Amino acid sequence: MAKKHKCPPPGAPNWIVTFSDLVTLLLTFFVLLLSMANMDQAKFLQASDSLAGAFGVMGSSNKTEITPPNIVTFSPVDDDFNAAVYRRLRTKLRELKLNKKIKLVKDRGAVVLRIDEAVLFKSGQRYLQPEAEPILQKVAELIRPLPLNLKIEGHTDDLGDEMNNWDLSVNRAVVVLRFLATNQLVQLSRMSATGYGSQKPLFPNASERERELNRRVEFVLESQGDPNQELPYLLDAKDQVPF
Repeated sequence: MAKKHKCPPPGAPNWIVTFSDLVTLLLTFFVLLLSMANMDQAKFLQASDSLAGAFGVMGSSNKTEITPPNIVTFSPVDDDFNAAVYRRLRTKLRELKLNKKIKLVKDRGAVVLRIDEAVLFKSGQRYLQPEAEPILQKVAELIRPLPLNLKIEGHTDDLGDEMNNWDLSVNRAVVVLRFLATNQLVQLSRMSATGYGSQKPLFPNASERERELNRRVEFVLESQGDPNQELPYLLDAKDQVPF
């Protein structure tokens, strides 16, 4: 006669309930880790101690306070916008044959037109040379259609008294701004002028060539509104170069 098998008791075994709780807690733990992937370190450690307590593990009493580092984040929209501005200006500089007189760079999260002192001013002078005026008119032609503000910066080398260098750099920036405004080349409300003297050199001022490169005027193009707005001037496909 066949031996009857003993039927298991109804319901889940006791061990499966404990196991299910453990798996659920682990799932919650990893979901929290994923959600806090961009969180600063101090908040992360605070959350880990809380989770450790939930698992029955006591947190350390000798906690070291951690100051999260300053992390600079870049908006993909802004970066794409600046890249579009940069490409457009690079093309226009070539069309206007200004690429040998004006350097186009991306600096401090903005697009910068950099002009050496000798193009605009005589050494030590704060008045524009006559030949500088058509160049500034072409610069204004580049800037005017862009939905950007313009900050004009003056820079000098480290020779001479620093206060005199600062005064010269400020005056040169203001002179350029006044020329653009009085000739109605760029709206005054879009512009500002500042001078840094020798405080922001491009090179260490270790030679005459380096000092010459440090003496410059920069046109810093800064956002004045929503970078998501449509920019037909920038995005006109027929004017874009294939790179």
